[in-house]
Parts: sequence; C-alpha cells; structure tokens
Amino acid sequence: MTLPVDIPADRPVLIAGPTASGKSALALKIAREQGGAVINADALQVFANWRILSARPSAEDERRAPHRLYGHVAAEADYSVGHWLREVAPLLSGGDRPIIVGGTGLYFSALTEGLADIPATPAAIRARADALRKDHGIPALLSDIDPETRSRIDIRNPMRVQRAWEVQATTGRGLAHWQDSTPPPLLPLAQATPLLLDAEKTWLNQRIARRFDQMLAGGALEEARTNLSGWNPGALSSRAIGAAELIAHLRGELTLDQAREAATIATRQFAKRQRTWFRARMGGWMPIDPLSL
Repeated sequence: MTLPVDIPADRPVLIAGPTASGKSALALKIAREQGGAVINADALQVFANWRILSARPSAEDERRAPHRLYGHVAAEADYSVGHWLREVAPLLSGGDRPIIVGGTGLYFSALTEGLADIPATPAAIRARADALRKDHGIPALLSDIDPETRSRIDIRNPMRVQRAWEVQATTGRGLAHWQDSTPPPLLPLAQATPLLLDAEKTWLNQRIARRFDQMLAGGALEEARTNLSGWNPGALSSRAIGAAELIAHLRGELTLDQAREAATIATRQFAKRQRTWFRARMGGWMPIDPLSL
C-alpha cells in the first residue's frame, strides 16, 4: 500500500469511508510511516464484545502502532456521539498526532462542525420511543417532530427519526433548535487532512462478501457463541452487522449459509447508506480511490 497523497506529518488526519473499504489499513500505514495514534471513529468498534464481527484492528496491528478508543465500552453500556467527543477531546493535543478513522459519519461531523449539548434522554422516554417505533413505525414518531427538524433529518432512517423524537420529548425543543445553538467544533476541517475513501460499488460488494467469509474463518461464530447467553437485541452493541444473524443460527433459526447471506446483504445495504451520507455531507473531504492504495 502506498500513501495516496502528500500528507503533512504535523497535522491531524481524518479517514472516513464505507465498511470494508480499507480505512484501517491506511490509518495504520500513516501511523507507521509518519507517526501518530490511530483513533477509532466507528460507533460499533468501541464495544468490547464484538472484536471480529465489528472488524476492529487485530491485536498484531495494535502492537504496531498506538490505538485508542477501541473495545473499551461494555456490551450493555450506552454510547453516543457525545460520549465519543468527550473521550476524543484530550487525544487531540499534548500526545501522539491523531489519525482518526472510522465509518460513523456523525462522529466526524460532530468533531469538525460541532455538536449541540443536548441533555441525555431519560430511560422512560427512550422506552416509549422504542415502543412507538416497533409497534407503529416511523410515522408515529414523525407526527410529533417539528417541521424544521423533519426537513433536516433522514426521515427514512428509523434511528435518526427516533433520536429527533426523543430530543423533542425530553427538552420540549426540536433537534433543529439545538443544532442551531451548536458550539464551535473541537477540530475544524481546515486544521486537518480529511480523506474520504470513495469505493466503487461492485468492488466494495466483492470485498464485503470476502470479508465476512474471513470473519467466519477467523472465529466470528465462536464470538457469537460467547455472546449468546447475554444476547440483548436492544443493546447498542448488538447492532454489529452479522450479530443477529449468527445468533439466529446458533438458536437453530437459520442455517449458517442463510446467516452468511443475510449478513452480507445487510452489510451491503449499510455500505450504501454510508456512501450516500458521505457524498452528501463530505464535499470538502479529499476523495481517495481505494484501488490506488
């Protein structure tokens, strides 16, 4: 792998891209050649219980360069973009040069554009929102969200809609109001080198299929078996793609081939959503063709 562009060694690096596009390998190469710490910006790689299935860097890779914010959150814990910002803030200065890598676009937008200081959602309101979404779908939540917020969010994304509903119910103010009161960002985009791996669809889908096979060969089914007794589909960590499918296989509800196919399809759909989000929101980032690496 070669570095795709001239990357200043004295500036933070941001690397975004869809799942399976080669982000972690690029981050590790930059850290090895120029120095720095690889910092996780993936909402699922923070959890301790899904190392293989969330595609966290291997133990060998972690020995080759400093890695931060990987696998440090308990399976049942809540974790949000606010948690991540609080944890990443002290890593931006006074230590290793940050090389921040991941597929969670919201983390990057919060880092480079700022994040509104919205109060946490009480458990009772979260439970009401969960019930509304599961029993009545997105329309039941949308009807209570103010028009300005509805115009800004992806109304096809159940979790984005639920988040907006929770903010409205918790604070009495719409998410748009809080966004308009956003404080300055921790790391303005102009102060970093932002790279976006823009993977071609066919190439990426082939990588996704191969990678899930590699995960199975590397112990993903055994990892799922370890999680079986405490499986909670409502936990944030349970959103690791492939987790529900492998748990269903272990319970005798799917064959392994069916679980593999379902997980691969789900990963492709997720990658499509990521690519759409990145292209809409990251116009100021430098596009990198993974085939050039």
